[in-house]
Amino acid sequence: MNCSLESVIVAHPFFEGMKPEYFEDIAGCATEATFEPGQILFREGEPADKFYLIQRGRIALEAHEPADGTVPVQELGAGDVLGWSWLFSPFVWHLQARALEPTGAVVLDGAHLLIAAERNPTFGYDLMKRVAHVLIQRLQATRKQLLSRA
Repeated sequence: MNCSLESVIVAHPFFEGMKPEYFEDIAGCATEATFEPGQILFREGEPADKFYLIQRGRIALEAHEPADGTVPVQELGAGDVLGWSWLFSPFVWHLQARALEPTGAVVLDGAHLLIAAERNPTFGYDLMKRVAHVLIQRLQATRKQLLSRA
């Protein structure tokens, strides 16, 4: 594992306060990725298998409505995470993600994290609490979008 990449993961706000012994599993499935403006990271309905730690740039989460086209849900930036669908069956994306500007992220393999969580329930519980927090934020953002369209 690249030491600089591991330090980026450890320093990411999503993992703040996590036990150091968990980072071996986390770092073992990490790669770096860059996305150009307009590039689609994933589309609604596609298999979900990645977890993104956004380092720089901005990403739009969007819902696709046949009648209305693409509807913005939330914008994410440095320090945010993207993608939780790899954790829940049927393991498909529920939204679309699109880069709004040049964006860099650490990409974690969702299947690897899921297996690590199942093997170590304490790690799994910690990870699930963190993901639940992200889910609450996404639900609140979606609610705000719905209210603004009413």
